[in-house]
Amino acid sequence: MKRFIYILIVLTSFGCTNDFQEINTNPNFPVDVEPSLLFRKVIYNYGEAMSYEGFVAGNLLSQQLTALDFNLFDRHALKSPQLGGNPWAIFYTNLRDNEIVLNKAQNESTFSVYEGPALIFKAYMTMALTDLFGNVPYSEAFSGDQQTVTPKYDSQESIYLNEGGVLDNLEKGIVAIENYSGSLPLEGDVLYNGNLSNWIKFANSLRIKALLRISSKQDVSSDLQAIVSDGNYISTSNENAIFQFTDGEPNNFRMARLRAGDFNNFVLSETLEDVLANLNDPRIETLFRPFGNSTNEYNGLINGIDASQTTISLGDYSLAGTIFREETGKLKANYMTHWETKFLLAEAALKGFITNDAQELYNTAVIDAFEYWNVSLPDDYLTGTAAYNMTNGLEQIITQKWIANFINGYEGWIEYRRTGFPNLKPVSASLNNGLIPVRMPYPAEEETLNSANYTIAAQTTDNNSINFNVWWAQ
Repeated sequence: MKRFIYILIVLTSFGCTNDFQEINTNPNFPVDVEPSLLFRKVIYNYGEAMSYEGFVAGNLLSQQLTALDFNLFDRHALKSPQLGGNPWAIFYTNLRDNEIVLNKAQNESTFSVYEGPALIFKAYMTMALTDLFGNVPYSEAFSGDQQTVTPKYDSQESIYLNEGGVLDNLEKGIVAIENYSGSLPLEGDVLYNGNLSNWIKFANSLRIKALLRISSKQDVSSDLQAIVSDGNYISTSNENAIFQFTDGEPNNFRMARLRAGDFNNFVLSETLEDVLANLNDPRIETLFRPFGNSTNEYNGLINGIDASQTTISLGDYSLAGTIFREETGKLKANYMTHWETKFLLAEAALKGFITNDAQELYNTAVIDAFEYWNVSLPDDYLTGTAAYNMTNGLEQIITQKWIANFINGYEGWIEYRRTGFPNLKPVSASLNNGLIPVRMPYPAEEETLNSANYTIAAQTTDNNSINFNVWWAQ
């Protein structure tokens, strides 16, 4: 026994020092990844995850769906995510991976074709992140392997306006694409199949969106008018930044892969039912199912019930449509579309930021939104209750965009916070003193893993309050 131990000590002392790295490197485990594979993963993962978040969390905050159980989030206890409601990791995982693609593109000429799209997608994800949380880790957030793993929180204003921020990255992304002179194609592009011209249109539509978001804080008229005059933004359906789900795995909508009980936990919100009923809007037949054994009747439930004190029969309310479970091949993950762009421009025209006709843009946007959901537009829809009226034009524009933005992340709630439309209802059993939240709270892991910087950020948001407005809404 003693001799055996002695031999082990000798081997340990002399055998593991030479060529240690070579001997202990697994030749079958890659230490690097092609930008095409990583960029594909970033685009798909973000769109798939945020579409799911849109269904189980975003649609609750925007009162398009209601949760029957596991519904603390629907009652506005946003620090208690359940089936969803914690998108922080989605943002930072994909922003980190996108940064790897961007660094490769900027430092290796072979991959320079990825620089523009990576800058644009970084701006796209960053805008959604800061619109939800306000001040967030940004300028120091993606260099943990080189600098810090406890990044500071940047102000939302700087994230939008400073060099390297949302608007700057969109403009630089366009320039990078315009200046690209290589012959290698953009691979891994599940949005546009390598069509760089459409990436420029995507960027300009995002610029329109970002400028409208901050229009209460900045004079955006000249920038918006310049984009509109140039005309190089998403304007037709074949330019949409979307990903088509499939009917079967692995690329079907996530609600199709979850157990029936999780899917059946979500029904039509009373708020959306009232809006669609008042408009006599046939999209309800695609977005929802008739309740119980009825053939063409739809019933919604008020948001935020106290499930422990309320008896609910699932058969009394309308479940989400088959497009979200049995027929997900008809469903799209929405990154940016022609109809959203036109609703944004209609708002810009209504507010006098651009010289275009608001009614014309509104009508076209509604037509495009019906087309997007594969629903025929009734002949009298735009001359009846949905007819444009300048007096309440903003409410009409935002409400129609809200309907069409079903499962598009948290967009409906973000636009409500920015404009006050549509008119949301008080939830039944609020855990937020009857207030509709105006920001997402920082997750609990930030307090643990980034304590010093979290403490500063929490102090500037009234102790990480969900009732503290983000910069563009103050």
